[in-house]
Amino acid sequence: MCSHLPIGAKNHGVVMPDANKENTLNQLVGAAFGAAGQRCMALSTAILVGEARDWLPELVERSKALRVNAGDQPGADVGPLISPESRARVEMLIQSGVDEGATLLLDGRNVHVKGYENGNFVGPTILSNVTPEMKCYKEEIFGPVLVVLEADTLDKAISLVNDNPYGNGTAIFTTNGATARKYTHEVEVGQIGVNVPIPVPLPMFSFTGSRGSFRGDMNFYGKQGIQFYTQIKTITSQWKAEDATTKSPAVTMPTMGR
Repeated sequence: MCSHLPIGAKNHGVVMPDANKENTLNQLVGAAFGAAGQRCMALSTAILVGEARDWLPELVERSKALRVNAGDQPGADVGPLISPESRARVEMLIQSGVDEGATLLLDGRNVHVKGYENGNFVGPTILSNVTPEMKCYKEEIFGPVLVVLEADTLDKAISLVNDNPYGNGTAIFTTNGATARKYTHEVEVGQIGVNVPIPVPLPMFSFTGSRGSFRGDMNFYGKQGIQFYTQIKTITSQWKAEDATTKSPAVTMPTMGR
């Protein structure tokens, strides 16, 4: 058992107005609703900066087009949640957002899948006008729900991310290298993507969630995972030629004679 416990996430995708609109919208939809949102690296929160907030209607339309069905059915984009309890919790958190003043742009609570009428399905759901005080933002929903916040500037977006207790993953969508550099240097999150919505590192690197998303002293897989499972043995040896005899003892380190 590795000494890293991933304990929660609220992964933010910061969308700058200079981002590639087509790619960004597709990436947001896929990262938010893939696996029905049931993965710790789901991009469950979008922060639209400046004029990027005008992209919301198109984001909703692309999300509507996803097909909800049993996961073993051809063409299914969004499968069921893992249990009835999980579905009830997701629906409760959606309703809490509505009750606290969020705008429900897309409601997936009443989706019906033919042949699976008793399935644990929740369709793609989008809540906008979300604020950090809302329960739907503070808690990890772990379902196909995207909560949307807005920010006037990149600095404000960075503050929103850093003020959140979790630090598992985040992404920024931009075509500006200076913007990407500023974000990656100032955001306090362990795994960062630049135009990569789910920045899980390759296996040779560790899974580096941080802050409220990390408990323990080492990350799993990568070099740290190998170190955790490895008992290290160090061997120091010396082989001298038969005629290379030391003349007197050495009292300084290393004591190998002189």
